[in-house]
Amino acid sequence: MKIAVIGSGYVGLVTGACLAEIGHQVTCLDVDQEKVALLKKGKSPIYEKGLEELMETNRKAGRLDFSADYAEGLLGKKVIYVAVGTPEQPDGSADLSFIEAVCNRIAETVTEDTIIVTKSTVPVGTNEYMKTLMESRLQSPVSISVVSNPEFLRQGTAIHDTFHGDRIVIGSNESHALDILEKINEPFDIPIVRTDLRSAEMIKYASNAFLAAKISFINEISQLCSKVGADIDNVSIGIGMDSRIGGKFLKAGVGYGGSCFPKDTNALISVGKTHGCSMHMLESVQLVNRMQRLHIVQMIKDRFGDLYNRKAAVLGLTFKANTDDMRDAPSIQIIDELIAEGAQVVAFDPIATENARNYLAKEVSFTDTLETALTDADFALILTDWQQIKDYPLAEYQRLLEQPVIFDGRNCLRLEDISRSGIEYHSVGRQVMNAFHTERDKSIHTF
Repeated sequence: MKIAVIGSGYVGLVTGACLAEIGHQVTCLDVDQEKVALLKKGKSPIYEKGLEELMETNRKAGRLDFSADYAEGLLGKKVIYVAVGTPEQPDGSADLSFIEAVCNRIAETVTEDTIIVTKSTVPVGTNEYMKTLMESRLQSPVSISVVSNPEFLRQGTAIHDTFHGDRIVIGSNESHALDILEKINEPFDIPIVRTDLRSAEMIKYASNAFLAAKISFINEISQLCSKVGADIDNVSIGIGMDSRIGGKFLKAGVGYGGSCFPKDTNALISVGKTHGCSMHMLESVQLVNRMQRLHIVQMIKDRFGDLYNRKAAVLGLTFKANTDDMRDAPSIQIIDELIAEGAQVVAFDPIATENARNYLAKEVSFTDTLETALTDADFALILTDWQQIKDYPLAEYQRLLEQPVIFDGRNCLRLEDISRSGIEYHSVGRQVMNAFHTERDKSIHTF
């Protein structure tokens, strides 16, 4: 089937490449001509494992192309996917200006009956609004159908998730449109959930909000574990084996970040307020997440006291491994707090250094190697569990750090290895390892 995908960011580009891989003829459209020129050369503007290879394979096969020309890109396309951003506004609601701009362009351009498939995360009722908006601007006597088809991709594993997802959700109030979307997605061989428009929109928000709640729950439990002498890893395993709970997203750490969980949770709270429905639980989820980032700074202050002129080696900057995405990464707030306390921050990330410069304070020094970051630092602070950081020899921490002290905000190092190393180690909801036996150290707790 001939398909257009409007928006060549993270969701649109992955969607377009994967639809081409299962045999569809796909044109990815974007108003950014420099981005389109880059894509035509086979280069991805985002870091996602395997994406460039998938793009190149399907480009050479003639199933995937790129354009900045709407008239050219939409010509002959009966199905148009919309995958543009819906950024958060100051009040927490979703900014629909990019959606509205796309709807106007579609209405001005299409000349045959068209199905609009919304991949963008949008508030409940938006697809109906899009349909009304397009119909009011149509330049040709054609029919517009709308389908909500939310994405559930994890950055870093988006291609794998597309081909091995738990479900594909398609929602519409028009059964013929659902039939066509079901046919488009059949080659993925993934269970398809057919529902109405508004339920599909809500499924996306509710899914992300629930996962955010699981993360905040386990982080709050981790604080209690440290007070009562329990181990959060053991607790997570024990409760996660209950099939009613499940073990995913029960990893204690410095909290969630990225472009989805914070934005979508805020948007759901905003929708609740609009409809007179208070979302007390989700507001608590947000509060726990914000406070979790501050706890690790407090741990460092408890250990060292005054942080003035202390050198901090911050290892990992992105909100999760295997992506260069810095949006709402916990490292931003944590580093700001360290600098406010007078610390000197040297930061390392294997992928995101250039992107991180746009988010972090100007006082931060960046380095391309773990060795340089650790050299003569007073402590190491792990904020992203990159494999390169997890595999780095503990002996090098001993050799390079001014004091062999590690604060692990991702619980990514093994306690057995740490115990043998002699390195002083603080983590999330687990016992302190090899702590110095001073009066202050006796009172140290993990969070």
